[in-house]
Amino acid sequence: MPRLRALLALSAALLSLAACTSGSKDESSANTTPAAALPAGDTLVKDSAAAMREIKTTQFLITAEGEIAGLALRRADGTLTKEGSAKGTAQLDQAGSTVELEFVILGDKIHIKGPTGGFQTLPLTLASNVYDPSAILDPERGIARVLLTSYGATTEASEPVDGKDAWRVAATNNGDNLAGLIPGLTGDIPAKYWIAAADKRLLKATFTLTGGTVTVTFKDFDVPVTISAP
Repeated sequence: MPRLRALLALSAALLSLAACTSGSKDESSANTTPAAALPAGDTLVKDSAAAMREIKTTQFLITAEGEIAGLALRRADGTLTKEGSAKGTAQLDQAGSTVELEFVILGDKIHIKGPTGGFQTLPLTLASNVYDPSAILDPERGIARVLLTSYGATTEASEPVDGKDAWRVAATNNGDNLAGLIPGLTGDIPAKYWIAAADKRLLKATFTLTGGTVTVTFKDFDVPVTISAP
């Protein structure tokens, strides 16, 4: 079924939560703060993990660059809640063509709409075999866990994201610790985190994978949202 294949592709795409490429504009605007004056990377990452554990809602944007085996996602954006509800759109590469889908996730159901026709409702368990959307903001499985299990964190520079002061931190994670976001990875995964200077929330993260990078950006934290069935 084309829609079933689209659902599975969307599920795999969303799960690559975790980054866009770091971007030359942000890199060029990095503050040349002396290394001795930079805050400790491991402390920033731990503080950010604690801050992200408390997030209730957020807007997200995911972009994928390069050719990453098994990943059809080109772009996804929308709204997430800590309970696992979500709504948004995704652009997927299917057989060399870009297909845009709309999705709404509520409770144990996922509603998905392809380029033609209306929404189709399917059990979330079908998608969770590939990706569980509640993992993104789940304190024990999502981005908070990714931050907390990072190692070798080193603060590289002060670098703004969307006009917000942030620290850019380079770190490494293990594929097992990223399973809630990007399943099936093994070995060391290089990462960079942009952590807000004011409240330590994660504004952006990039993960370097074989064949390319995946980036997720977060904004509009804890803004009230209403997600309802289509």
